[in-house]
This record gives sequence, structure tokens and C-alpha cells, in this order.
Amino acid sequence: MEELARESISLLASASAKPPLDVASGPRLGSVGAIFIMLKSALGAGLLNFPWAFERAGGVHSAVTVELISLVFLISGLIILGYASSISGQCTYQAVVKHVCGPAIGQLCEICFVFNLFMIAVAFLVIVDDQLEKLRGSLYELVTGLSEVEMPYHFYTDQRFGLVLLCTLLILPLSIPKEISIQKYISVLGTLAASYLTVAILIRYHTMPPVRMAATSSYSTGIGSWASTFSVIPTICFGFQCHEASIAIYSSMENQRLPHWAFISGVSMIFCLIIYSLTGIYGYLTFGKDVKADILMSYSSDDLLMVIARLLFGVSIITIYPITLLLGRSVIQDPLLSWRRRRHGTVTAAFERRSRYALTVLWITATLFTAVFVPDISKVISMVGGISAFFIFIFPGLCLMFAMQSEPVALKTRVVLTVWGGLTLLCGAFIFGQSSTIAVMQLLGHI
Repeated sequence: MEELARESISLLASASAKPPLDVASGPRLGSVGAIFIMLKSALGAGLLNFPWAFERAGGVHSAVTVELISLVFLISGLIILGYASSISGQCTYQAVVKHVCGPAIGQLCEICFVFNLFMIAVAFLVIVDDQLEKLRGSLYELVTGLSEVEMPYHFYTDQRFGLVLLCTLLILPLSIPKEISIQKYISVLGTLAASYLTVAILIRYHTMPPVRMAATSSYSTGIGSWASTFSVIPTICFGFQCHEASIAIYSSMENQRLPHWAFISGVSMIFCLIIYSLTGIYGYLTFGKDVKADILMSYSSDDLLMVIARLLFGVSIITIYPITLLLGRSVIQDPLLSWRRRRHGTVTAAFERRSRYALTVLWITATLFTAVFVPDISKVISMVGGISAFFIFIFPGLCLMFAMQSEPVALKTRVVLTVWGGLTLLCGAFIFGQSSTIAVMQLLGHI
């Protein structure tokens, strides 16, 4: 998601007006650079939820099996999007879908894009809220020498008050500008935070005292119910979500041959699989059935290794949130400015500024209000994972089916690829329906 923001800022406003891909203009990406950017696109906040998802799936074997099956569709979706980009000559996700599938589905893609960004922004704030809660306990123990449970309650010690202050004093000023220059520096920070967390979980598992290991070994390696096993899919979709950025990456590559893109997609997803699986397995084996939805919340407040991880994730998310907001605001503001231009013939700088300020405040207020009342990160990721099914399964499936109606391919190839596109579409519809229904029911059950 971090790299999606970086790649999309200069492309989003004029997505549908982009000329065909020109492989000779500008600096081009090599194979290693493309793989690294794909990794940066996928690795992020979803990592925190994987150990909990492994517990929900019924154990290590069930979760890894679902991951491997999902990997086939994840790689397939990336290859389809690269193919759709090559035949359409467009270089952003929305533009490709609109060109290949038509304006109606293109508009649906834009709506899903905005809603997906909104829910990702909510997930970011929920994570920051969780880390503030733990950091609050760490500071109290450090300053007073007393246990966190003895800390008296004041409104200014509530992490939600701290979250409001962060949004007002830090996130809002960072989000107001028309363009956010900090975006060029933050993708490395997000990757560092994700990599550090995986290494820290491995270290903490292998250095855990034997007594504690025995006490927390209440984990299962058996197969859970089908419903529990399928519940890991939204987390996988959220964690491996780099498909929105894939077209921008593909269009920037020096070698845009489809077999080469398939190789890049496969290698990137396998590396992601290793990182996510290591985090999920060792985080789950460390805490068993007691693992929390945000793995960092399972560790004690005085664990220095994890305090650093909280700070890294917190700073990374605070810097990424304004970019997510900018992308969502752009999709909403562009039609508003177009309407103003059609009605009055021009768009004044004052109108652009007022609309930008209003949309920024509304976005932050809405995401903050939602985050405060969300019970934990798993509920948000269930919803975001369901929406991600559109970008990973549904839109790629539609692109493949529509492309097969017009591209000159052999009849057998046309039939096989059309069937595969339909299967991908049906899988995406099932995942979206199941995960969204469960997420809404869980949210309503906690309100």
C-alpha cells in the first residue's frame, strides 16, 4: 500500500487520459527493482494480524494451506493485470479497468478504490490507537516504577485522547497540502518496520524462557471448521494487497514481456509468503490461543524489542496515512472540480483550496470516529480484505473475460481463459460476500 501511494500520486488525476505505454521514455525499472517495489507494496500493516489469523484458521497447517491456494490466484491476478495493461496501453488500475471493461465497471472500480482507501486509513488509526495504549503503559511503568494495572484513569491518559491529538496536531497538517513531499521517503520506513517485526518475533520466540513457553503452548495444529479456515482469507488479501500498484509498476518496467512479468509476480509473492508465514507461524506458536488480533498487543509493555517495533510501526503509519488520504481525496475532488469547471467555465484557486480543506477534515474526522468505535484491528482487516477481493479477484477476472471477447486468440485459449476469468470472478464474489457479512455482523455485535 505504501508504494501504491508513491506510484499513484503523479498518475491518479489523469488516469483515464494517459497515452499508451511508452517503454522508451524516462528511467525504467529492472527486474530486481520491480521485485523490491512489489515487496514494498505488499509488506505493511497487515503483518500484525497474521498470527491471530493462523489461530482463527485452526492452526499452522490450515493457514499455510489456505495461503498456498490463495497464492495461485494472487499471482494469476497480477499476470492478468499486466496483460490488461499491455493491451489497453494504460498505466493505472482504474484506467485499465475502465478501458477494458467499460465506463460503468470503471466507475465501480473508482468507488471501490475510495472505500478501500478509507478502510485502510481506519485500519491505520486503529493500529496507532493500539500502539498508544501499550506505549502509555510502558511510559507509566518507566516513570513511576509501578505496574500498568495501577495506573489511575484520566482523560488525558486515555489513548483515544492521544489519537485525537495526533490527528489534529500532526496528521491534519501533513494531509492539508496539495502534494505531499514526504511521500518519497516513507516507503523504506514501512519496509523496515515490517522486516524488523518479523525478525523480532523470531528472536522473541527462540529466547522465550522455557517456563513461559510451556505455559503458552496451548496451540493447535489440527484442522478447524471450514468457516474458521476461510476466515484467514481476508487477512491474506489485505496482507498481499499490491495489485492496485502492480499496473504502475508494470508500466515502469524496462522488460514488459508477459513471461517476464509472470516471473516478477511469482518471485515477489513467494518472498511475501515467506515473510508473512514466518510472522504468522512464530507469532502464533509464541502465544497460542491467547494471541491478540494485533500481535504487538500480545507482548508486555516493558519488552524493549517490541517497544521499538511499536515506534517503527507508529511512525510509519503516521507518515503513510496522509498519502492514503491524498489518494482518496483526489478521486473525490477531481469530479467535483470537473463539475465546477463545466458549470462556471473555470476553477479558482480559492475553490480548489476550500474543497481540499473540507474533504481533508471530513476524511480525518470520519476515519477517526470509525476507528474509535472499532473493537480491534481484526474487524477492520476483515472488511478491508473483503474489499480487496475486488482488486485481487473480481476486476482481474472481469478484465480477462472482457479481453477474451476482443483479442485475437485461438478458440481453445479463449475458452480456457474465459473459464479461468469466470472462476476468479466467482471466488472473489464469494470472498467478498463472506468476509464482508462476517465483518459487519461482528461489528454490529460489539456496538
